[in-house]
Amino acid sequence: MFDVTNDRDGGRTPRRWNPLARAARCGEALHAWRSRRHGHAPPAHDTGGAPPPGPAAVESVLWRMRTTVRDEPGALAALCTALAERRVDILSLQTHPLGAHTVDEFLLRVPAGTDLTATVAAGDGTDTWAERADTHDLVDGPTRMLGLAARTATDAAELPLVLRQLLGRCTIRSQPAKAFGDGPAAVPPEGVLEDTVIRLRDPEGGVLTVERPYLPFTPTEFARARALVELDARLGPRMPGGRDVLSLSEGGHVSVRRADTADLDAARDMHERCSAETLRRRYHGPVGDASRYLGHLLGPRFGRTLAAQTASGDIVALGHLLWDGDETEVALIVEDAWQRRGIGAELLSRLVGMAAEAGCAHVYAVTQASNTGMVAAMRGLNLPLDYQVEEGTLVITARLDATSAAGTPTPDQRVSRR
Repeated sequence: MFDVTNDRDGGRTPRRWNPLARAARCGEALHAWRSRRHGHAPPAHDTGGAPPPGPAAVESVLWRMRTTVRDEPGALAALCTALAERRVDILSLQTHPLGAHTVDEFLLRVPAGTDLTATVAAGDGTDTWAERADTHDLVDGPTRMLGLAARTATDAAELPLVLRQLLGRCTIRSQPAKAFGDGPAAVPPEGVLEDTVIRLRDPEGGVLTVERPYLPFTPTEFARARALVELDARLGPRMPGGRDVLSLSEGGHVSVRRADTADLDAARDMHERCSAETLRRRYHGPVGDASRYLGHLLGPRFGRTLAAQTASGDIVALGHLLWDGDETEVALIVEDAWQRRGIGAELLSRLVGMAAEAGCAHVYAVTQASNTGMVAAMRGLNLPLDYQVEEGTLVITARLDATSAAGTPTPDQRVSRR
């Protein structure tokens, strides 16, 4: 699972080019990257020491693997030969040239029980890293990049998710520029690559920081991430349009749509209409100026927000999906006069569906045992739940399952598409 936190609190044939020409293309920056990278490779993943499989059919598993070889004729061929001797099928290969060496990234189908680490070492691969892959990794590189760009173009809130799909298991933060020094020179327009950290100017202001401690970033990965951020900047603020009309079980209806910082004033007005008890249940304590935290909650860099809105334009409920590590947080607030009419449960169901589509493994809600509405809404998801008490609050964690009915409206909540 890829990690995203907020501040809340393609294939190639096995041949080699002239190493001098490649070194010239790489340039001094790539040599510097290689020197900084030395010593930071993660431990290689050992998949077991079973002997090579025989002619009988055996179970195989998909692996993504990255290893470093010398940039000289025959080096890649030797590695491929070592893999072939253990009946490892190379499904795709991408290269990241780094002067005298090349980082080769493979998608492999490996017979179960194969000692992949020893196999790669026999082919003179070094600094080897591997992790399990799935069928989604079978898409070729250019097609994958186009798909990620399309997602970014559709919705500004997709950028953090797209970056983590591009770069793997990593942590992404949106931070103020002042955290890195005064003035724009703190993070130059082209961004900064430092081993396991990428810093890029956030089109919305501040700095996007991407960290992957277990595996240094290559200049190619840095360039791809920068291209996606530049696309986001060129397109400007954007959010999918459209809304659903939700007919409530006790009569009347509201519309459900995506919300962002453009809805800040309406969200603030709703908070002013809420009772102190409703605010306390949502924020677990006294609430001061709502503007201090609503701008963060509505920001697309930190997650997604759904709003329930009346025909007159008043927002009467907000549901937030906040990127907060492996277990993405969900939070709800419903204006007093609109409570106990199924709105919170509907927003929660849709947010959990979004989390599942984004590849999140869990969602959690921080609430109190006395908040029976939130507890009932979490139970209504029909997902496995875990309950924990932490510092006087109740944390309910739901494990997401593709076969669940999360996101499906209940019979008494008839939804029509506008």
